[in-house]
Amino acid sequence: MQSVSIPGAAVPRVSLRGVCKSFGSTAALRDVAFDARAGSIHAVTGENGAGKSTLMKLLAGVHRPDAGEILIDGRPALLASPSQARDAGVSTVFQELTVLPHLSVAENLCLGREPLRGGLLDQRAMQRQARSVLERVGIALDPRRPCRDLSIGQQQMLEIAKGLAARAEIFILDEPTAPLNRAEVDRLALLLAGLKEQGKLVFYISHRLEEIFRFCDTVTVLKDGRHVDTLPSAQLDGRRLVALMVGRELEALFPPRRQVPPGPSRLAVHGLQVQKQAQPIDLHLQAGEIVGIAGLEGQGQRELMRTLCGALPAGAGSATATDRDGHARRFGPGGGPGRVVGHGVALMPEDRKGEGLYLDLSIRDNIWLGAMRARALWRRAPREAGVIRELAQRMGLRTRATVAVGALSGGNQQKAMLGRWLASGVHTLLVEQPTRGVDVGAKAEIYGLLRQFADAGGAVLAVSGDLPELLGLCDRILVMRGHAIVADVPAREATEESLLALALQEPASRPPTGEAA
Repeated sequence: MQSVSIPGAAVPRVSLRGVCKSFGSTAALRDVAFDARAGSIHAVTGENGAGKSTLMKLLAGVHRPDAGEILIDGRPALLASPSQARDAGVSTVFQELTVLPHLSVAENLCLGREPLRGGLLDQRAMQRQARSVLERVGIALDPRRPCRDLSIGQQQMLEIAKGLAARAEIFILDEPTAPLNRAEVDRLALLLAGLKEQGKLVFYISHRLEEIFRFCDTVTVLKDGRHVDTLPSAQLDGRRLVALMVGRELEALFPPRRQVPPGPSRLAVHGLQVQKQAQPIDLHLQAGEIVGIAGLEGQGQRELMRTLCGALPAGAGSATATDRDGHARRFGPGGGPGRVVGHGVALMPEDRKGEGLYLDLSIRDNIWLGAMRARALWRRAPREAGVIRELAQRMGLRTRATVAVGALSGGNQQKAMLGRWLASGVHTLLVEQPTRGVDVGAKAEIYGLLRQFADAGGAVLAVSGDLPELLGLCDRILVMRGHAIVADVPAREATEESLLALALQEPASRPPTGEAA
């Protein structure tokens, strides 16, 4: 692939020429070549495994290329270690932050460059330097404040300020918005604009398309370790960018909807109260359908899912779960997830690392826990390798089954969590944020797996803050407002605008019951 230059300065701030990197027999980067200019927010994106993290680690001095060269301001750069990269003006903000909590803001900013006076630390000079850098970044922090008192967003801003204090010209931000709330993302946007005005080059690593178009002026796409293209973001839209990343159009991410009417009931909920004073909720999930839940944040979606799976007690109401053999069981929501899983209803939580997976266990063991749900405690736990292999193949898990789940990408972790319930034989899946933190290619695979589960006679109830995801994936969409279901619409007839309008309307006197059409 030829190098691509973006109009701007005569000499690119960073140039890559035929860069290659392999780990054993796996080629992570193959003949990568492109330019990046000063005064640019330059996105580097692609599916998991595309090579973007490896490329940034070459720039950060964590790895060295096997072939090719990296040029900074037109001169070959030796980046054999992180310290050499810092000396070359490269500052990296990884997802795992390196702020030292027991030190103050000023001490973190000046770490390794502490001003001395008479051989002793000059506290006043350090405070002045820190205050000057914080003002340049636009962060209102007291330099004397202990860093253990900072929010994650403030720590991330401080990491960027550390690069400015070290006079860095090249910044690498790896998924910088992952831990941030909306207000912190807005502050990051202002900071990025300031860095661009100062003539800095920012490499912005992300798979979130909306952020790429919001923040970045240039986009480099990698696929399977190769450079696909480098283009101004103004020449791209979501559809074309997805096609560059995964080799197919945006619409192809979603499997076809079921063309026949849904089957028998899988989960019927009557008079469920997820909060005191809230209106009772009725909803029905039928075999073969995927039902989504839309609504503004904090309208009861999480409480509904947690009550249905047994993690939260219900104020009132009951549920009936019907398995694939037609056996119905009535139960009161609450009483623990284990009890509800015994009725064939399982939750895939939003926080897969904290609540969904055992990170130190292997893929095999995490998946096989699902098959153990119906076994008595005194029964031996067999490991049927063929079942695990078949599931891994279905899910596109190309990593060895003995690898610890904590070492996987977000997409593969999500697939491993889904694989547990596919192995368990449950008939109803409650899914919180099906593809949050997942790259575009893995999204398509997860959507396909959920549709296969439904086509095989299961039912899916999915909560997502991504309206295009709900519109593309679901058969029906419920809208929640004020801890009640206020609308039940066929997904093929809905639009983002109509769903938002329903979510924002004044509460109706009596909400629909959520009966399937």
